[in-house]
Amino acid sequence: MDPYHLEVVDAELVDDDHLPATTRPHPPAAVRPVVDQHTILYPGQKLPTEAGQPVYTERDLYVSARTQKRLEGKSAPKNTSANYKSQRGLFATWCDTQGRVARPCTTATYVEYAAHLIDKDRAPNSISAALSAVRSWMPDDKKPGTSEARGMLNEYKKEWGKRNRVRKAPAITRPMLEAMVDTCDLNHPIGLRDRCALLVGRSALNRRMELANLEIADVEVEDDGIAEWVSHSKTDQAAEGAETWIPADPDNPLYDPVEAVRDWVRCLHRLGVHEGPLLRALTSAGTLQNRRRATERGDFVTPDAVNDWVRGRAHKARLKNWQQITSHGLRRGGAQEIAEAGGDPTEQGRWKPGSTVVKREYLDRARTRAENPWLKVQEKRRKEPT
Repeated sequence: MDPYHLEVVDAELVDDDHLPATTRPHPPAAVRPVVDQHTILYPGQKLPTEAGQPVYTERDLYVSARTQKRLEGKSAPKNTSANYKSQRGLFATWCDTQGRVARPCTTATYVEYAAHLIDKDRAPNSISAALSAVRSWMPDDKKPGTSEARGMLNEYKKEWGKRNRVRKAPAITRPMLEAMVDTCDLNHPIGLRDRCALLVGRSALNRRMELANLEIADVEVEDDGIAEWVSHSKTDQAAEGAETWIPADPDNPLYDPVEAVRDWVRCLHRLGVHEGPLLRALTSAGTLQNRRRATERGDFVTPDAVNDWVRGRAHKARLKNWQQITSHGLRRGGAQEIAEAGGDPTEQGRWKPGSTVVKREYLDRARTRAENPWLKVQEKRRKEPT
């Protein structure tokens, strides 16, 4: 036999009358299918089983310290995060007093908490925000059902709306805007700043937070208008950003947003400011306020400060309803004027396409008023011989 082609086998030496017992193969362990009510299989596909699932180790579960920082600072604005944290704390406290498990909670607990908030006569939007904070706190695969709570809340909205009619901030019309701008002393930094805030805010249909967050680099001034970059807004939580065009008004220099921005930026340069926030806190003497002890916004003013400037100008203009006027009136007034002229303010105001707010508050309102039957009567009267 060829010594290089020996066949080697494993063998056990035993006595002839003591042969080893026959080894019986173990039956395969039961392999359970991995399916739930969301599983979809195509014809010919086999049931997925536990045997086909990956085996995870600690390596698959941990993230790096760098990723941790990104996760902890992600997405939601700080005021939203703080509100959610507060709402979740209130829910956890309530669950503790009721002897219920807070996280993950059952649908019954979620519904009972909704009823509890309704019994406290909270505003529907406030309840909706609280329930959203609670539900988003739960693990993805253990979130409570929402249909029962939503149904209760919808019924409560009807009842609450009859008792509490929400009065919105008045729209700042064109005559109101001009009267407010007329109070701005263009020889003083505060007057230049307020004029800029009024004209830009109304032309770009800015929310007050958008105005407060504007930076000098966000407004690109051209002869025929301003390209305003809104880095993020209420409907742009992903911070993709959007550009809004503000046309110039060359026939009315005092009310021209282009001239207003140019005058204010020149003033900032004289104050030694060339970058950073566009709108600044000023002393009564017109110098920059010391912001070293300010809030975490630093040199950025707060949305409430913008409100105060707008209301202050309404007061100086002696508008009848100045106490109710806020910076939101700039947005409402601009959108209203666009709709009454036959335009659609959706894109200019960065509303979501097809926004029900725009349709109800501006487009439908403008159409209804333009088509009011009494206008036909007035037109007929004018044509009648005197």
